[in-house]
Amino acid sequence: MKREETLKVVALNRKARHNYSIEETIEAGIALKGTEIKSVREGRVSLQEAYARPDKGELWLLGGHIAPYTGGNRSNHEPGRPRRLLLHRKQIDTITGKVHEKGFTLVPLKMYLKGHLAKVELGLARGRKLYDKRQVIIQRETERQVERTIKSRRSERN
Repeated sequence: MKREETLKVVALNRKARHNYSIEETIEAGIALKGTEIKSVREGRVSLQEAYARPDKGELWLLGGHIAPYTGGNRSNHEPGRPRRLLLHRKQIDTITGKVHEKGFTLVPLKMYLKGHLAKVELGLARGRKLYDKRQVIIQRETERQVERTIKSRRSERN
């Protein structure tokens, strides 16, 4: 019998979907120390300036901020330290190949707790230019406007 695992989103990187076009998403585990997981459970995480990078056959999360645990002591963790991401070797190799060859970037989209484990959703992304960002905003606004007009016409008929 399989247990139902609950997802609790701890941190979102909202700017990532604005600044990058996400081609593919990957779920990765994250290696944390004792006080780090306690801070993650409290939701004291920021992924705003974070990115992931392959290095010597491993993936590392850099620039992520996990605040020090309030109930910790002098052996509390360093908030901005690099953290290793946990993936299968084949996954790491394919991601590394795409990052090096095709010019993709690895951006963390969200961090969440899946059961009792901390996970990071990574996006294989390509950077957007300013005019691309404007096009996406214009497209989103026109879609909203169309939805509003359809909704208002339905309510007029009734």
